[in-house]
Amino acid sequence: MNCLHRLIRFSLLAGCLVPALAVAEPVSSPPTITHHQLTLELLPDSHQLIATDRVTLSAGSPGRTLAFSLAPTIQIERIQDITHCQASCEMAPELAFERDGSSGRSEPQRVILKPPATDRTDGTVTLKFSYRGVVDDPPRDPRHLRFVTPSETSGHIGPEGVYLSSESQWYPDLDGSLATYDVTIAVPEGWTAVTQGAPQSDPAHWIVPTKSEALTVVANRFVVKSRTWTAQSGQAIRLATYLFPDEASLADEYLDASARYIDAYIPLLGPYPFAQFAVVENFFSSGLGMPSFTLLGSGVIKRHYTQPYALGHEIVHSWIGNGVFNRIDRGNWVEGLTTYLSNYYYHELIGDEAQAREQRRLMLMGYAVYVRPGEEYPVIQFAQKHDEKDNAIGYQQAAMVFHALRQEVGETVFWKALKQIPERYLGMAAEWRDLERVFQEAAGRDLRWFFAQWIEQAGVPDIELTGSRVPSSTGPPGEMNRVEAMVQIAQHGLPYRVAVDLEFVLEGGRTHRTRIHVTESRQEVIVPLPERPLAVRLDPDLHVFRRVARHALAPMLNMYVTDTHRTVLVPPASSQQPRPFSDIVQRIVAQEASKPEPLRTTVKQPEDKMKGMPAGSVLVLGGPGENPAASDILHYCGDHVRFSEKGFAVEGQPYEGATMALLVSCRRDDQPGSVVTLLYGVTPQALTRVARLLFFYGWQSYVVFHEGAVVARGDWEDRMTTEVRIETR
Repeated sequence: MNCLHRLIRFSLLAGCLVPALAVAEPVSSPPTITHHQLTLELLPDSHQLIATDRVTLSAGSPGRTLAFSLAPTIQIERIQDITHCQASCEMAPELAFERDGSSGRSEPQRVILKPPATDRTDGTVTLKFSYRGVVDDPPRDPRHLRFVTPSETSGHIGPEGVYLSSESQWYPDLDGSLATYDVTIAVPEGWTAVTQGAPQSDPAHWIVPTKSEALTVVANRFVVKSRTWTAQSGQAIRLATYLFPDEASLADEYLDASARYIDAYIPLLGPYPFAQFAVVENFFSSGLGMPSFTLLGSGVIKRHYTQPYALGHEIVHSWIGNGVFNRIDRGNWVEGLTTYLSNYYYHELIGDEAQAREQRRLMLMGYAVYVRPGEEYPVIQFAQKHDEKDNAIGYQQAAMVFHALRQEVGETVFWKALKQIPERYLGMAAEWRDLERVFQEAAGRDLRWFFAQWIEQAGVPDIELTGSRVPSSTGPPGEMNRVEAMVQIAQHGLPYRVAVDLEFVLEGGRTHRTRIHVTESRQEVIVPLPERPLAVRLDPDLHVFRRVARHALAPMLNMYVTDTHRTVLVPPASSQQPRPFSDIVQRIVAQEASKPEPLRTTVKQPEDKMKGMPAGSVLVLGGPGENPAASDILHYCGDHVRFSEKGFAVEGQPYEGATMALLVSCRRDDQPGSVVTLLYGVTPQALTRVARLLFFYGWQSYVVFHEGAVVARGDWEDRMTTEVRIETR
């Protein structure tokens, strides 16, 4: 993920009526910072920083007041005008400034001053800020059930590590600035600091020659390993890892993976935008992408975070998001395109079609589970991810918009246009309308309808086959061997203009595919076929991003999590070793404490009397031997799951022993769209780690664990591409 989140501030300006013949005054550009020359000293034991920042800025209109943002815990000692300074500048004149008194301790302070006059031909002014202060917001666990979520902090300097980002507001900045940086960082002995750009001969000195939205600095006791590497394109790039001693042995794995992904994406996106790419270990949970490095928590590093959706995603952000920037107040296209290229397209690129289809399926599932009908919003309104619904729209739906665009304009045009985005906008901000312009020019035709439909309109297509038949007489005499199928298609809600594949199962055992264009709410198409068809499937390879009904999905824990009615059935308290189930219930109750009571999970104890199975989805903790409710729900699973004295079997495959555990979900056909889920461990120890990470394993019908590690997983039948039988009339 690209996590250089800028603080976006909005102001409402009163409009004025101007006489028709009035001559408008020229509008001057707002003042912005073009360069920072920073000297920074970090004092982890006292949570302090001491810094000077020589700021070069285009001051805009003469006499215009400047308002620099800075963390409220930082004190400015002085600001000097060094515009014409040639030496140390200690005797340069000081400027009067004031702190915006309306700023609170939780909001950045505004340092307000008037810039000095300048006689430079470029109109620039150079100011020197001298300041010090405390940055001490210790990382906190995320406030929801998802496991892979960065810890929450605005910045921290401490003995366990240093993290200073744009949210830290640790250096003076002006809204909307895109700047270069020259940074020298002093740290305690045994520590190493890392920032953007590349280190110089003095490893404490870093230069960031490309414009950036913000500067992130991290520091810790790293073991550093680097290699000078030449990409297949001939570009020389420094690859590096900054890992803690316990993970230092993983350096080559991360360096090799970094090289592999950069080589894959240079042909698609153009030269890598920076001199270095580094994998940096973090002291708290994170998966963040910055220009020229990624910051990954220790838990992530240990799990070999080198997959396309992981390290590959962060590397694509080097071009998209950290090379070309995003105006999130005008829609965030960056995460969608990065997700498309890394999480999805990389599998196509290496020829793994099965995994590519699986990624399309997961994206459809994410939208179906987390975006309920009536809760959609247009892709262009996505700014940042706050919950899973945002993820389904801003990442997954937006990713598949690019897939639809690729199918609309064709391979040659799509990849030509894609490469032009970094060519045109590197070091600049781009928005959806800029992308529309690039693809439209490459295609040589109007694509306004496409972007209006997919980006500016809420929702996705909701398409189904409502009927199909083969006429009893398929042609006049002499043409009786011609076969045609009539297929009825319905779109629920606002109709989309979309191309979709139909796959016919023919009488001879073969299949036949054809692509049709759907534009109406109800549409009938006639398809010529080489043989009489028996059945037809809509979008068999899941290329169209569309709404899939919950009851058509394979059952899984995430369907329980997102159901409007949820019940947890707790086993009786045991006098033996405590079970981990109480921890799960406590987490659920704590996470839902702020929700209105009708939206909270209902927790049923063994002594609670129930009249039948509760409505909605049900989570049963414990197997048949410890929770009587388990036996009541197992009939929903049919022959999929069986329990024995020593363990259990899934689809006939036995798993036995004290280290085995099972998470399984099955459909409630009596309540379509709801599931029953059971968590079982042969012993309490088998569940210790599983219970802590339970909600991380939400996407499969069953997951089998051995000593807390996944050894098998899979899905019962999904109905996303169910066949419709063809009638003969």
